[in-house]
Amino acid sequence: MPISRAAGGTAVVVGALGLTLIALAYPAMLGVQTTSGSPNLVIANTRYGPLTEADRDFVVKVRSAGLWEYPLGELAIAKGSTPEMKEAGKHLVVGHAGLDELCRKIAPELGITLPNQATPQQQQFVATSQAASGKQFDTTAANIMRVTHGQIFPTIAKIRATTKNTLVRQLADLANDTVLDHITVLEKTGVVNFDQVLFQQTTPPKLPKEQLTPPPPAPGAPVVALTPRPDLNVNTVSPTPSPAIG
Repeated sequence: MPISRAAGGTAVVVGALGLTLIALAYPAMLGVQTTSGSPNLVIANTRYGPLTEADRDFVVKVRSAGLWEYPLGELAIAKGSTPEMKEAGKHLVVGHAGLDELCRKIAPELGITLPNQATPQQQQFVATSQAASGKQFDTTAANIMRVTHGQIFPTIAKIRATTKNTLVRQLADLANDTVLDHITVLEKTGVVNFDQVLFQQTTPPKLPKEQLTPPPPAPGAPVVALTPRPDLNVNTVSPTPSPAIG
């Protein structure tokens, strides 16, 4: 079942991978794991500044996030039962297309190989949401995304505060604005269970590393590009606070 568009008509196919519903209920942090256990380890010196393991993993995490949140945004546009849910879907699509474009721009400069598929856990998030319909779809998709956005938000802040690499800093700036926008529009759907979300954000399951790591691309495979959608006409970098006071 094709669920995400790519440049040149390529489609990313996501299928059920047999993860338990318990695991789905407590999403773990997105992206790859560090290889040495030392995120501050400098793995390359570039003309944009030193690149640490944490920097590299952050770029991969942002890329991997787009590979599942973009198609889930498309599902929200198509299946959302309220205007607010459809609007959240538009913001997910536009925001992750922008982040993906920047990831693809800076990765070659930094010597980072980008995945073409999301992690198995992330793929299952999409499959679980796609299996629901109506209000159940809204509740399932919005809460999964609100948890994962809440988990990655502190990571963005830490990278922005500590990285010495100007390109990674640029990505963190855009990611901060985009994720804040997504958190805001998801909350405006009115279906976010804040008590549940807080618990799930702070009590992730201990899943095997292979469930949390995006598979490497096939040798010589072109980099999948998420299709820009200026036709959706939404701004994802200046979120409107909610609720308003007064």
